[in-house]
Amino acid sequence: MNATPFKCRSLAVVLLMGLLTTGGALANERWVVLGGDIAETIAALDADIEVVARDDTVTHPPELAALPSVGYLRQLSAESVLSVAPNRVLAASQSGPQEVLEQLSAVGVTVDVIDAPASLSSITEKVRAVAQHTQRQQQGDVLAASLTDTLERLVTLPPFPDMPAMFILHHSGLTPRVAGSDTAAHIALEAVGLDNAFGGMTGYQSVAAEALAKEAPALVIMSQRGLDALGGENALWQLPGMHLTPAGQEQRLIVIDDQALLGFGPRTPDQLFALRKDVEALLGSATAQVAP
Repeated sequence: MNATPFKCRSLAVVLLMGLLTTGGALANERWVVLGGDIAETIAALDADIEVVARDDTVTHPPELAALPSVGYLRQLSAESVLSVAPNRVLAASQSGPQEVLEQLSAVGVTVDVIDAPASLSSITEKVRAVAQHTQRQQQGDVLAASLTDTLERLVTLPPFPDMPAMFILHHSGLTPRVAGSDTAAHIALEAVGLDNAFGGMTGYQSVAAEALAKEAPALVIMSQRGLDALGGENALWQLPGMHLTPAGQEQRLIVIDDQALLGFGPRTPDQLFALRKDVEALLGSATAQVAP
């Protein structure tokens, strides 16, 4: 795997910092980043580290996504990670299996796991943790404050009345797999003022035509990847039972970037606002401005 390592800062800046500070040791280490949210945070902090590989969940920014992959976040192998000769691994809490991380540590690789829950409040926690590991504490404080401000403004917005929404996980079958409670999608829906039509169930579950008709979602939200896997928008509205829902009858669909919205990284607050504006545009400003 001969790819150009990703350097978050320009060569000129790196050389200047090397002359002015003693913190240049990080730039001489080879890093593997595990987790899309961690990778996006590193980029947002403009961290002065050399990233040589990533896992499959890293899709942004393009410079990191272009690096060699060591496999899927939850199904890693020590051999794959060690093949890129890393000194350090910075990993999301979902990374594993645990024994693989232990094997990496046993052979001298520094493994740091950012342990943060799947919540909006965890975004700033991750920012500060990544900033600590990459010696960008000041930048981390600034970024965390900005993200907190955005999330606090989101809380002040009124909910949408009588607008149950459903989030469909990307799939290729005839029975849609939708988000219930205890999912990132459920948190996102509530954050923008939407009621989750399937919030009474837990996790991601497949729902039949009868359930669609009963819960009557008025809006469908899914990723472009999910829509492509399904076969496009026409295929969505032809799913069994979809024609029985207000969403299907009005063909109300919003397509989102699932990694940006649901990854709970530094792009998530802005993506929540973007989703909010998309809902307002779809439903009309009069509906959007109804007080709670």
